[in-house]
Amino acid sequence: MPDNKNPFLNASGCPDPTAYHALRPIIREEEALDAKVNFLIKVLKYVIAESGFELLARIELRDKKTGRCFR
Repeated sequence: MPDNKNPFLNASGCPDPTAYHALRPIIREEEALDAKVNFLIKVLKYVIAESGFELLARIELRDKKTGRCFR
């Protein structure tokens, strides 16, 4: 079975509007958190560069609310 990224379709590829509408707020919240983290990382990299330093290792963050880790 192909890996389906469309949240409107279930695992078998059939439309599942009930599950989609139930999960839509969660999907939007996760997308907003991802955008926030990506923006924060860009800002941190900018501040590091403008301060005359360079980043030597990967930035790792953990959301205090969800406990989700970002690398």
